[in-house]
Amino acid sequence: MARAIELARRGLYSTDPNPRVGCVIVQGGRIVGEGWHQRAGEPHAEVIALQEAGAAARDADVYVSLEPCSHHGKTPPCSQALIQAGVRRVIAAMEDPNPRVAGSGLKQLGEAGIETACGLLGSEAEALNPGFCQRMRTGRPWIRSKLAMSLDGRTAMASGESRWITGPEARRDVHALRARSSAIITGIGTVLADDPELTARLDAPEADIEQPVRVILDSHLRCPPQPRMTSAPGRSVILTTVTADPGQVPTGFEIVTLPAGTSGRLDLGRVIAWLGAQEFNEVLFEAGPTLNGALLAENRVDEWIVYLAPVVLGDGGRGLFHLPQLTRMADRIGLQLLDQRRVGGDLRLRLRPSKPAQTP
Repeated sequence: MARAIELARRGLYSTDPNPRVGCVIVQGGRIVGEGWHQRAGEPHAEVIALQEAGAAARDADVYVSLEPCSHHGKTPPCSQALIQAGVRRVIAAMEDPNPRVAGSGLKQLGEAGIETACGLLGSEAEALNPGFCQRMRTGRPWIRSKLAMSLDGRTAMASGESRWITGPEARRDVHALRARSSAIITGIGTVLADDPELTARLDAPEADIEQPVRVILDSHLRCPPQPRMTSAPGRSVILTTVTADPGQVPTGFEIVTLPAGTSGRLDLGRVIAWLGAQEFNEVLFEAGPTLNGALLAENRVDEWIVYLAPVVLGDGGRGLFHLPQLTRMADRIGLQLLDQRRVGGDLRLRLRPSKPAQTP
């Protein structure tokens, strides 16, 4: 099963909106077939492994990181392919949270006389697909926010200059985060200040990735006519609260109008509901203190990724969160540290909220 999960990781940057899945077929203590799902619409991991195994799949044991699907989607059900191949036993790391499957794949196999088991390395398998699992259970993608700060908690100089706080290794790590994300979200303030590309750039052999969708939260449609991100391949979207005249639409953007919240700005709950409806599994926010402050105050983020650089920018620099409502120690917002890791000369912190993030 560890090998199946290792294979599944090969689809880390390319399977959206499908999960990352790996499969290993064992006959007589020897691996006779392997496969992993590569892209939506292409064969699933089990089918690829069965093709490699050929006749050796009969009476074999199958290890798969996610329960075999049991419904017709873009491809036929894997449960039927396993039944037709005559395998002896199927061990799944976890049940598929997709309501269209949710145990029915294993049930079909059992009814066909195939021995089944589920739960081997289940937590490791779920950790590979946090967004798919959460979206299937709640309709909400897995939301990360990435921040980079100095030792004194600043994200930029007082002038707004911020390139570069962290070193090249940390920046490469951020591109890996981007590459595994379905979408990258930023606010209009960041666009006006930095004009980011928001693309994922990785070295070979990881360069063959699906570029994440780029999304700007722009409540009052202040986006400039041609920001840099539209020159990159892939889809770019502006979420706004106003109805745009054709002449107002920046080149290369789709415009989506959502209802405003009580503040007159985009309501984050509606934004997150839209992200889930788009079948985005993992979403990465790269934003400034205003948007990150709102995300933190409303508890909308599942995982905070903070890169800490051993530099000092001074007390006039810009902070991570704009939270004027925090005036007493009793108002402070706590986070749980999940892990810390050195990345080049910087430190990467991974944190989560003290209670589960709010659903739309």
